[in-house]
Order: sequence, then structure tokens, then C-alpha cells
Amino acid sequence: MSASTPQKRSAIFVDRDGTVMEEVHYCREPEKVRLFEGVREALRNARDAGYRVILVTNQSGIARGIIAPEEYRAVHVRLLELLGPDLLDATYMCPDGPDTPSTRRKPAPGMLLEAAQEFDLDLATSWMIGDTVADVACGNNAGAGSILVRTGYGAALGECGAHHTAADLPAAVRWILSQ
Repeated sequence: MSASTPQKRSAIFVDRDGTVMEEVHYCREPEKVRLFEGVREALRNARDAGYRVILVTNQSGIARGIIAPEEYRAVHVRLLELLGPDLLDATYMCPDGPDTPSTRRKPAPGMLLEAAQEFDLDLATSWMIGDTVADVACGNNAGAGSILVRTGYGAALGECGAHHTAADLPAAVRWILSQ
């Protein structure tokens, strides 16, 4: 790499439900948004260490007619209010249902690939943190590292191909930053 070529940055991709905020089955009400303890600080630490922080979330409730797009937006606005300013570089959301062929719906890597192109990211040095097999597979399918957290649905999962398993998002970020 020549001195004039900028180095690609790494990202930490985070799932929303069950990872950043408590799992609420098809959350449509902003007042039900509850961040897990330590999430704000963990995301701030990741940003301070030079990582892009990008939220990636499947929202099949939209395709299923359970959540209206404006309800999703209201929940997202509340999440951003609770996180505070400048912690997320971007949010990628996929409204596709599980029966719809999709290159974006996790475990497909589409949302990570879009972010990598938009932000000039090095996926090989990036991480996907989530609480489901689909989150882990998404990271793996994109060529990133994957971390399963034991919050949300992750509390009941066994080995699922993750590169690392952590108690929660703050523990996952601490582990990444210690590498």
C-alpha cells in the first residue's frame, strides 16, 4: 500500500434486539426500548478506539404486517435518544420476511457489504456482534469475525460457529479491544 492510499477502517456491527436493547418480540412501542447496561459506554469505547459502529437489524415484522414502518421509525428514534449522539455511524435495516429471497436479511451479508462499500471498511478486521445464529452467520458470511452474546436469544444457544462468545455487548467490545 502506498503512502497516499488511505487505510480502510474496521467496524463493529451490532444487532439491535437482544444485543443493544432488551428483546421485545416485534417491538413497536418506543416506551418498551430498554438498553442493556453498559452499552453506551461500550459503543463509545469502540468509537474512541477508531472503529466505525454500525447497527444492522432484521425487522421482518414489517413484511409480516405486525409492525408499521412508522412504528419501526418511532422505536429507532427512541433507541437513538437513549444511546445519545454520535455513537452510531449508520443503521441498516432489512424489512424482508424469512420467506422472501433476500441478499440483505441476516444471515445474508448484504447489509455488511453495503456498509463496507459506503464506509470503505475492511471486513476482515471487522466484527459482528449479535444474539442469534443468523447474526453469527451474517458476520461469517461477510468475512468478518463474529461474536455471540448471551443476552436475548443468545442465552439459550449452544455453539453456533461464532469466533468468540461473550456475556453481553460490553464484554464483547472489551474482548475485541484487547486483541
